[in-house]
Amino acid sequence: MSPAQATKMPQPVNDFGGLPAEPMVIVEHELAPWEKRCHATLECLYWRGAMSMEEKRRSIEDLGQTIYADLTYYEKWAVAAANRLMDKGLITQDELAIKMGEVRGRFGTTS
Repeated sequence: MSPAQATKMPQPVNDFGGLPAEPMVIVEHELAPWEKRCHATLECLYWRGAMSMEEKRRSIEDLGQTIYADLTYYEKWAVAAANRLMDKGLITQDELAIKMGEVRGRFGTTS
């Protein structure tokens, strides 16, 4: 690929290289229980062959700039995994909605 062709390729939403931006602030923090469960769930999905890290990465890139910018690190993982599992026909949108309703009910939340 020539340099001219490379500059015409769309830039992935998570590729900020060379763009003006504020300095990155990295803060160590204790993971919330849901973040730990999200991480463990994705590891199980990799291990079981339901999806790969590369599929997760690609699904995160496919979120688009607006959604990508609005989500936290593990929210991106969760949305990307749900989208990929639905794309593969391993879960349906209705099954996901039912499960999300059950979880909301356990935690007493509505959103």
